[in-house]
Amino acid sequence: MNNNPLSELTPIFFLQTFILELMHASEQQGQKHCEELIEHIAQTAGCFFEETYRENTDKSEQLDNESYTELILGIKNNIGGKFSLVSSNQDCITVTNSRCPFGEQVTNFPELCRMTSSVFGGIAARNFGYAKVEIKKSIARKDGKCDVCIYTNPHAAKGHPGMEYTDSTPVQEINDINELHCKIETNMQRLWHKQSKKLSKKQQPPAIVAKSPMMQKILQSIEVIAPTMATVLIQGQTGVGKELIARAIHAMSDRNHKPFIAINCGAIPESLIESSLFGHEKGAFTGAIEVHQGYFERAEGGTLFLDEVDSLSPAAQTRLLRVIQEGELERVGGKQTLAVDVRIISATNQNLEGLVKQDLFRNDLYYRINVVRLSIPPLVERPEDLPYLVQLVIQRLNKRYNKQVKSVSREVMQKIRAYHWPGNVRELENILERSILYVSGKEMTELDLELPTKTKSIGEWKDEKEHALTKIEKSFLETALKQHHGNIKRVSENMGITSRAVYTKLKKHKINLADFRALD
Repeated sequence: MNNNPLSELTPIFFLQTFILELMHASEQQGQKHCEELIEHIAQTAGCFFEETYRENTDKSEQLDNESYTELILGIKNNIGGKFSLVSSNQDCITVTNSRCPFGEQVTNFPELCRMTSSVFGGIAARNFGYAKVEIKKSIARKDGKCDVCIYTNPHAAKGHPGMEYTDSTPVQEINDINELHCKIETNMQRLWHKQSKKLSKKQQPPAIVAKSPMMQKILQSIEVIAPTMATVLIQGQTGVGKELIARAIHAMSDRNHKPFIAINCGAIPESLIESSLFGHEKGAFTGAIEVHQGYFERAEGGTLFLDEVDSLSPAAQTRLLRVIQEGELERVGGKQTLAVDVRIISATNQNLEGLVKQDLFRNDLYYRINVVRLSIPPLVERPEDLPYLVQLVIQRLNKRYNKQVKSVSREVMQKIRAYHWPGNVRELENILERSILYVSGKEMTELDLELPTKTKSIGEWKDEKEHALTKIEKSFLETALKQHHGNIKRVSENMGITSRAVYTKLKKHKINLADFRALD
C-alpha cells in the first residue's frame, strides 16, 4: 500500500485544482474581466489542443465532423470527463457527459461551463466557419449530466440559445457589453460626483452589476430607451435595484444635466400625496400657509421616478394621467395651469395588470406609464452576479466601518449561492453588513444567515408517511388488544379485518400477545 500523500497528484489533477483556485480568486476579487479571463484560457487551450491533434494525426486540412467529434471527446475524456456522441450531422453535433472533469466542485463554479463552450465553439468555428454552442443540461447546474449541442449551420442554430463563434475567434458581444456597461457606469458616476457635495457621506456611488445574461439585456435596453421621451415602467421584487436602473436611464439620457428626483409613493400619506406631487397654493387646506412646489415642478426638465406607483390614490392617478397626456398640471387649490417638462419613470413590485382588472388602478394610466416595460430579475435568477455583488458590497462596507476585508471564504460563498434571497440585493447588503462587523481579519469566514430546511423529496415524503401510518397502526392495535384483553376475534371485529390479518400485524409490529392476555 502506498502511503505517500502525493501519490495521486497528477499533472491533470494539479491543473484542475489550479483552474478551480483561479476561479475562486477571480470570484473573490470580483474582477471586471473575469469572463474575458475564462474566454482567453478556453480559446488559447482550444488552439493548443487542435494543433496537437493535427500533429498526432497528420491532418492539415479542415476537420470534418468525425475528426472534430474525436477531438472534442478526446479532450474532455482525457482530463477526467465521460463524454460520448449522441448524434452528428452536417448541421449539429450533440454530445452528452455523465462526469465532469472538474468533479463535484464544479457546482461552485457554473462559469466553467463557459470554458467548455468556448473550447468546443472555437475549434468548430475555425473548421466550419461558424458555431453556436448550446448547453442544454449541465452538471454544474445540478442537472445530473451535460447535454451539449454544437450547431455548425447558422440557419439550424436560429432560435436556439447559446454562444456564437466565428472563425475570427474573439467574441465581440462580450466586448460590446463591457463597453456599454462602462459607458453607463461612467455617466452615473459623473452625475453622482456632480451632486456628491449635497449628499451625506453614507451614500455610495451608484454601480450596476451585470454579469448575468438577463442583466446584460437590461443594459442593452437602457441604451436604446434612455435617449427617448418614452415613459418607462420598471417591474421587479423589492430590493432588486429598480431605482438604480431608473438612475441609469436618466444618466444616459439628454436630461442628465437636469434633476433626477426619486419618491416612494407608498411612503407618503394618502392625504398628502397630491400636494407632494403637484404642489399646492396658499390656503388650499388647513396648514397651507404658503405656495408649495411639488415634485413635478422641482424635476422640471429632468426625470421623476415614482416608486410603488401602484399605491397612488384614485385622485392622484387622475392628475398624473393629465400630466402625462397634456404636459401640464394645476397645484392643489390652484386655478392656474402650469406647463411641465418631466420624464416619468415608474416602478412597482405588484402585478399592475391584475390591479387594473380589479379596478384598483386606472386602465388608461397603466397604458400611459407602460410604454416601455423593464422587468428586473430577482437575485435568485442572477447567480452570475452574486460574487461581483458580494465584492462590491464588501468594498463599500470596508469604507463605512474601516475594515480590511478582502474576500469571503469558499464556505461563505457556497452559503450565499445556496440561499434564495427573497429580499434580493437589499437583503444581501444587510446580511453582509451584519456579518462584517464581527470580522477581524481579511477574510469573512462566518455569515449571519440561516439556510432554510431542505425541502423533502417525494421519496422522503413517502417514507415519512409510511412511518407515521405504521406508528398509528401499532398504537391502535395495542389499544384494541388492551381493551379486549388479547381476544383476537374481538380485536379483528373492532378493526374491521380478519383474525389472520391481526396475527400478521402482531408479527409485523413485534407485539407479544401474551402480554395483553395476562392483563385479563
